[in-house]
Amino acid sequence: MPAERLHLVRHGEVHNPQRVLYGRLPNFRLSDDGRRMAQSAAEHVRDLGRPIASITASPLQRAQESAEPFADLFGLPVATDERIIEPTNVFEGRRMRQALMNPMNWRHLRAPAIPSWGEPYLDVVARMLAAMRDASEAAPLVDGVAGDVVLVSHQLPIWITHLSLTGAPLRHDPRQRRCALSSVTTFERDGDGWREIAYAAPAAAAGAVDVGAV
Repeated sequence: MPAERLHLVRHGEVHNPQRVLYGRLPNFRLSDDGRRMAQSAAEHVRDLGRPIASITASPLQRAQESAEPFADLFGLPVATDERIIEPTNVFEGRRMRQALMNPMNWRHLRAPAIPSWGEPYLDVVARMLAAMRDASEAAPLVDGVAGDVVLVSHQLPIWITHLSLTGAPLRHDPRQRRCALSSVTTFERDGDGWREIAYAAPAAAAGAVDVGAV
C-alpha cells in the first residue's frame, strides 16, 4: 500500500564561514545550530502523530546529517537517493555577489527560465517526482497501516517541486523561495500525483547563514 503522505525536509544550517555557494561540493557539514534545526524538524514530524515508514536523504553530507535525528526518533535506517540531491551549478565554490560582478559570468545568465547556470528545472522536477513516487510505493506498512515517508533534500529541489505541483511557472527569483532551513513541506496523494497540504518552519532560523543554496 503506497504511502499517502510525504514530507520534503530541507537540511539545517551549514558551516559555511566563507559564505560561498556550496552546491554539490563535499565536506559542507551542518553547523551546531544546523544540528539543532534538524532536531526541531524531526520533532515537528514526530509531533504530527503519524507513523513514519521510511527515511531517505540526499547523499550530500548536510542532508545525511539532517536525517540523523529522524533516524534516532523513529528508529529507522536512512536510505540514500541520488535523485533528491542539489542541482549542478556553474557558480559552485564562489561568492555569488562577486561572481555576478564579473562580465565573464554574464553568459551563464542568458536563459534564466531553464536555467542556463545549472541543471534544467524540468530535469530537477522529473527526478524529484520519480523519487517521491518510488519512496511512496516502496514504503512498508507500519503496524498494518500505511506510514508517511520523509525525504531530506535541498532548497531548490523542494521549491521547484512545489512550483510544479501547484502549476506555477518554474522560473523564479531564488530570493523569494519559501523553503527555510529545516522546513517541512508536506504532500498528500492526489490520484496519480501529489497535492501540497502543509508547510512548516519549526526551527528558529533568526541569524542563520543561508547563502549556499543554488
